[in-house]
Amino acid sequence: MLDFITQKKHDENRQGEAFAPEQAGAQQFSKRFYIESYGCQMNFADSEVVASILQEGGFGATRNYEEADLIFINTCSIREKAEQTVRKRLHDLRKVKVNKPGALIGVLGCMAERLKAKFLEEEKLVDLVVGPDAYRTLPSLITEAEGGQKAVNVLLSREETYADIAPVRLNSDGVSAFVSIMRGCNNMCSFCVVPFTRGRERSRDARSIIQECEALFNEGYKEVTLLGQNVDSYYWVDEKNDTTVNFANLLEQVALIDPLLRVRFSTSHPKDITDEVLYTMAKYENICRYIHLPVQSGSTRVLQLMNRTYTREWYMATVDRIMAIMPDCGISSDIIAGFCSETEEEHQETLSLMEYSKYDLSYMFFYSERPGTLAARRYKDDIPEEVKKRRLDEIVKLQNRLSHESNLRDLGKTFKVLIEGDSKKSENDWKGRTSQNKMMVFPKADHKVNKGDYVMVKVTGCTKATLLGEIV
Repeated sequence: MLDFITQKKHDENRQGEAFAPEQAGAQQFSKRFYIESYGCQMNFADSEVVASILQEGGFGATRNYEEADLIFINTCSIREKAEQTVRKRLHDLRKVKVNKPGALIGVLGCMAERLKAKFLEEEKLVDLVVGPDAYRTLPSLITEAEGGQKAVNVLLSREETYADIAPVRLNSDGVSAFVSIMRGCNNMCSFCVVPFTRGRERSRDARSIIQECEALFNEGYKEVTLLGQNVDSYYWVDEKNDTTVNFANLLEQVALIDPLLRVRFSTSHPKDITDEVLYTMAKYENICRYIHLPVQSGSTRVLQLMNRTYTREWYMATVDRIMAIMPDCGISSDIIAGFCSETEEEHQETLSLMEYSKYDLSYMFFYSERPGTLAARRYKDDIPEEVKKRRLDEIVKLQNRLSHESNLRDLGKTFKVLIEGDSKKSENDWKGRTSQNKMMVFPKADHKVNKGDYVMVKVTGCTKATLLGEIV
């Protein structure tokens, strides 16, 4: 997760990262795979499912793509820039085939269905194209590609959740892990490609989620993040016991695994978050006091064009409700500048809503029209790019101020911090996050603590992005 204010949305535009699990007895694998992931947390969680399937198929992971027999890029379609980045990367990776002619290159994830023809035929960049619901077919697709066929499966499913597949934790820090609780999305936000690339919403068997979280805790993990496009709409029917499980119930069940297991979740939709969820969060100390609550725009008219199904006033009331039940809760958001027909006055409404909500951080970008979305079909992308960029710059500058002010309010306070490892800048310092998802850096000194431990840290200073402190 990001610990810095950025114009790129961490959940949807993360830069590519290559991952490989630490493997005991890795020499048993005669072939190697390499996965590079882009985009949202869901993509990174999916790569862990893919790694599990590939290992079962006899492939071992490598961190070096040049020695891989099988190279996969797990793609993101949320913005045009993300697609451009992936396409450039694929051109670079094609050079591997010069020194390793038998190597296969494949595209996974959200770009698969939309751009399969371009990748396979027009640009001849890849040998396999596999959509997010087709990962179980990878072994047979690889066999096809090895035989010289162009292997494609981009079919979406109404049932697939990969509930029975134990993910291989890729490049894990051994402290935090993602757990997917649902797939797809039923919210047809007009700017968003997710319903078209990931299909309809379906919730995963609650028992399998609890079992996965229990296994992670028993392996030494101290934090799980429950993932879904809209976690608040999680709903699973236990036909065996004739009961239902909603998101509040699931949160409670995970929290009850052990008080030392921290629980986070992402993402919430403002129209679906309930008092039951908020009271459950307030009840359990190990459910983190942090909610990612995307607003997208501060204008009711623009929200209607976006098909967000709530108003400015509804969103503000939701923020008020969160703070009434959990005054110490951190809130972050997603914000789009320059959506179709947005006026200067409506842009100002977004700025004023940011001031009202006092976001700790936001993920901010200007509108990028995506082919196939409702907005692309219905509305003209009529805001000049220079205006979009100027509005985005104003949003970013405001968020930087709000983030700094939020950190300044924490001066002198003491927080429980989960140590995630060494600070990026110095191995003499630890880094870890508060319950409110703020990154804190503090000296190791002579304290006998280790990665994965909880410590109480007093805030002694801050930057715009990070709290500075000392163990007390």
